[in-house]
Amino acid sequence: MIIKKELRIKEIEDNLSSVYEAVEIVSENLPKSFNKFSELGLKKDGIYKKIEFAIESILDIFNIINSDLRLGVPDVEEEIIDNIEKNNLLDKSAIEIVREMKKFRNVLVHKYGKIDDRLAFESVVQGISDFEIVLKEIESFLKRNKPK
Repeated sequence: MIIKKELRIKEIEDNLSSVYEAVEIVSENLPKSFNKFSELGLKKDGIYKKIEFAIESILDIFNIINSDLRLGVPDVEEEIIDNIEKNNLLDKSAIEIVREMKKFRNVLVHKYGKIDDRLAFESVVQGISDFEIVLKEIESFLKRNKPK
């Protein structure tokens, strides 16, 4: 017997809102130059934490989709992204962006004391628009999958 499970749309939308809010806070507080960024002290750490949180929230959305659509039980986090890609649920370019975000999140989490601030600053500056691409793609997925 197959049990059909509903997609937790409200939970996904809540995560989307959290990502939008975190990205907005980063955007409002991210200076235009690396020199100013490097002088931020604790505020710089806060930017890193907000980016980490936003990426985690996107990965949580992927996990919800994987679980609710029963795409497979992953052994590692990367398999969740693979399952979404194999099932053509999101645009491949958005999936690749999420893979890169995950790598950056891992740097933030596991190498926090050794972060190259210049490289991280450049990644954050470039990554702000990447969040928009991924979020729009997830919203499009939700529109296609909302119950009628």
